[in-house]
Amino acid sequence: MIFENILRKSDKQPDSNYVVALDIGTEFVKALIAKLNDDTLEIVGVGRARQDVSDMHGGAIADISGVVRNCEEALSTAEEQAGLQAKRVVIGIAGELVKGVTNTIRYRRPQPDRPLDVAEMEFIIEKVQERAQTKAQKQIALETGNEDVEVKLVNSALVTIHIDGYKVSNPIGFQGKDIAVQIYTAFAPMVHIGALERVADELALDLVAVAAEPFAVSRAVLGTDASSTITAILADVGGGTTDIAVVNDGGVEGTKMFGIGGRSFTRTIASEMDLNYSDAEKLKVNIDSPQIKPSVAAGANAAIDKTLNVWIAGVELALDEFESVDHLPNRILLCGGGASLTKLVDALSKRDWYKDLPFTKRPTVQHISPKDVAGITDTTGAVNDHTFITAMGLLRVGYDTIIGSSDADTIKEKLNRILRI
Repeated sequence: MIFENILRKSDKQPDSNYVVALDIGTEFVKALIAKLNDDTLEIVGVGRARQDVSDMHGGAIADISGVVRNCEEALSTAEEQAGLQAKRVVIGIAGELVKGVTNTIRYRRPQPDRPLDVAEMEFIIEKVQERAQTKAQKQIALETGNEDVEVKLVNSALVTIHIDGYKVSNPIGFQGKDIAVQIYTAFAPMVHIGALERVADELALDLVAVAAEPFAVSRAVLGTDASSTITAILADVGGGTTDIAVVNDGGVEGTKMFGIGGRSFTRTIASEMDLNYSDAEKLKVNIDSPQIKPSVAAGANAAIDKTLNVWIAGVELALDEFESVDHLPNRILLCGGGASLTKLVDALSKRDWYKDLPFTKRPTVQHISPKDVAGITDTTGAVNDHTFITAMGLLRVGYDTIIGSSDADTIKEKLNRILRI
C-alpha cells in the first residue's frame, strides 16, 4: 500500500496554483485541495481520516507519527479526487494554550503636525505585537508552570484605528497626536508549532502558514470583504476543545479556547453506561435515531446532560473574559463535529445561561453553512456541512498569505499584510 502511494504520487506533478488546508482535529483529519482562481478558491479535492484516541490530546498533537499517517490517508484521498498533488499547505492549530487576544496600544506622536506614513504605522504595530507577546508568554508560563516556555506569533489582524478619538479606516496622511490601534494577535507554544512543522516536513509539504483555528473560522465568515461589518460569536466545537471567537463590526475582538469537546461527551457516556469508547461514540452520534431503545437513549441523554452543564459553564466563562466588549453579539454561529449534537444546540438556544453576560437579548444560534463562506466554491459536492468550515477558513488564510495584495487594496489590507508572518 505504501509503495502504491509512492507510485501514485510520483505520477502527479505539484501545481503552484493550488493550496492544501489540513484541519488536524481530535477526531478527524480533513484535507481540502483548492485551486486559486483570481480572487476566489475552488475546492477540487476532499479527504478525511479518523484519528486514533491517542493521537491528539486537548486539541494538540500527542503522537506525530500517528497524525502523519492519518494526514497521508486524507491527503491521498483528496489528491486522487483532484488528480494532482499540491505542495503548499496551511495547518490549523488549536488547544487551550493557544492565546488569541485583541490589544490596544496608545501612541503619542512626537510630531503631531506631520502626516502619518506607512513606516510610522509599522513601528506602532511592532510595539503592539511586542506587548502582546510578553502578555501571552506570561499567561502560558503561568498555566504550564514553565517560566521558560517559548511562544510564537501565529496570526495578527487589524481591528480598529483611532486618531485623537476619531475612528479612521485609512490613517495614512492624517495628522494628530494620540493614536489608538487595536490589533488581534494569536500566540502558541513553540512545542505545538514545532510538531506541526514536523508533520508538514514528513508529508513533504511546504508550510506557508499556521493559523489559530478560531481565527481561521473568522476568516471563513468574513471572506473577501475588507469592509465587512459582520458581528457574531463563532464557536468551533471540536473533538478535544471548543474554540470561540468574537467578531465585532468585521474585526476579531479575541479568541478563547477551553478543553471540552465532543470526546468529553463520549467519555461520559462510556463511563456512565459501562461501554467502550467506540460503542459510546456510535451511541452519541446516533442518539436521535428511532432505532435506539428508549431506555438506552434515556441513559445516554442523562450522561450527555452531565457534560453539557460543564460545557455551557465553559462557554459562559470564556465569553465573560471578553472584558473589552461592551455588548456581546446576539448571534452565535456554530461549526465543528461537536456542534452536530442536537442537545448542545438546544441548550445554547433555550437555556438562560446568557443572562449574566452583557447580551442585549437572547442570542440566536445556527450552524455555519459552507454556502455562507464567500469566495470559496466546492466542485466536489463533499463539502456539505458545518464540519468543514474550519478547513475552509484555513484555505482563506492560505489565500491571504500566498496572494498578498494588489495596488487596489484598502489600507486595512495593506496593514494586515504587514502583520502577516
